[in-house]
Amino acid sequence: MTSFDAIVIGGGHNGLVAAAFLAKSGRKVLVLEAEQETGGAGRSHEFAPGFRVSMAHLLNRLHPEVVKGLGLESHGLNLSPARQIPSVALSTEADPLVLTGAYGERLEGISPAAEREWADVRAQLFRYAGILKPLLARRPPALGGMALTEAAAFAMTGLSLKRLGKEDMRDFLRVLLMNAADFLDEGLADDRLKGLLAFDAVIGSHLGPRSPTSLLGLYYRLTGETGGAPGGQLQPAGGMGAVTAALRKAAEKAGATIRTGSAVKAITVENGRAAGIVLEDGEAIRAATIVSAMNPRTTFMDLVGPRHLDTGFTRRVQNIRMKGDAAKLHLALDRAPEFLGLPLEHRRGRLVIAPSTDYVENAFNPAKYGEFSLEPAMEITLPSLDDPSLAPAGACVLSATVQYAPYALKEGWERGKPKFLEAILSVLERHAPGIRKTIVHSELLTPVDIEQRYRMPGGHWHHGELQADQMLMSRPVFGAEGYDTPIAGLFLAGSGSHPGGGISGVPGMNAAKRVLGVKG
Repeated sequence: MTSFDAIVIGGGHNGLVAAAFLAKSGRKVLVLEAEQETGGAGRSHEFAPGFRVSMAHLLNRLHPEVVKGLGLESHGLNLSPARQIPSVALSTEADPLVLTGAYGERLEGISPAAEREWADVRAQLFRYAGILKPLLARRPPALGGMALTEAAAFAMTGLSLKRLGKEDMRDFLRVLLMNAADFLDEGLADDRLKGLLAFDAVIGSHLGPRSPTSLLGLYYRLTGETGGAPGGQLQPAGGMGAVTAALRKAAEKAGATIRTGSAVKAITVENGRAAGIVLEDGEAIRAATIVSAMNPRTTFMDLVGPRHLDTGFTRRVQNIRMKGDAAKLHLALDRAPEFLGLPLEHRRGRLVIAPSTDYVENAFNPAKYGEFSLEPAMEITLPSLDDPSLAPAGACVLSATVQYAPYALKEGWERGKPKFLEAILSVLERHAPGIRKTIVHSELLTPVDIEQRYRMPGGHWHHGELQADQMLMSRPVFGAEGYDTPIAGLFLAGSGSHPGGGISGVPGMNAAKRVLGVKG
């Protein structure tokens, strides 16, 4: 029977990060990936002849410690500040609003008064996000038996809060769990800007901007950074697949063995301790440490099995909210689309159709009743403008994240998908007249499709709603927080763990640190 020091289940970005850090420490590490390629939602695929894209289409929170610790730039990852792209708020009623620099350091297409308003609100958002940032980058504190380093993290957060001053401290506590719409109405007047921020607060979640605590989603976004730019976003050369390719190279250089097409059927548990795994083909592999980068529910309910867990813990795992509400659209176009009023140089940016807070809220309303939005909000990129290798010469790839598309659609996605695609294309046509005539092929991935293709229960890219009751020491559930689990030797390293989803590498890095006993 083959034996390793550690087995990592899942070759998505977090699994590769965990494997790379463990292998760098001298551990003999095996990564098992069920699909034929590593990379998870970050891997590129050909969705039409000559057209390639990945489900994750922007990089906005890859942690600097992951980049530096694994030497990702030496493995071909280009995170140059020159690759930062603007955010563009599209509108059919006014000119586009363009946010350039790191999340709107500069604005184009707005009045001087509105620009001053935004400068104040932006500074406030980053100030408050800075309070949460240390907590979202390290292992969450265990409230029972808190270690010295964890107590220090809380103390530093408290110190940062105190440094705000009495007025700012009071305001931080007032707005922390506020809804995004009310917060934005307090400080801003421009509907385009409020709509873009409202969309960023709720993207990927089952929330509208008027839902309680929705402002947390915007803070979460602003605690991330890429290439040294807080809140910035970029298109890596080679697309998002280049990120996961660099992570794989780092893991293999460190000595990790990676096996694709190797689906894990069960985690072997002996006397309450993880002892190895069994593959679907029956092969058994021993290891004293198992790191699962899979969804927590998959890990505990399918791979471990309820018989090894107490009923209270099992109930908490089964009650994790993880029904996705975002779809992904890929269009193969015979030429690049032209959007109303948008200069050509800004087409390589992140284009957002969310012209007001009310528009986003109205898009959300049907999802509460199991229906898709007839006027969806969406984030659009044209990655082949940045990387022509992703499309045939002269052609273009359009990649869009579309809200709202409930996982449990009342009429079922077999019937609903063509109607939803029509609704999306109607909205696109209003903002980019003539785009329908340029479509060579379309691929619409509903949350059900995402679940099946990427093994994400519920089709939720955070592997669980990112809301106040499913964050920090409550992520994924009490008893499995901080990457530990009730099974000795079994650790969690996926997006369902703290701090959540997005291609950050933090769960994988922190899980590896936990295995190795490294503080931080």
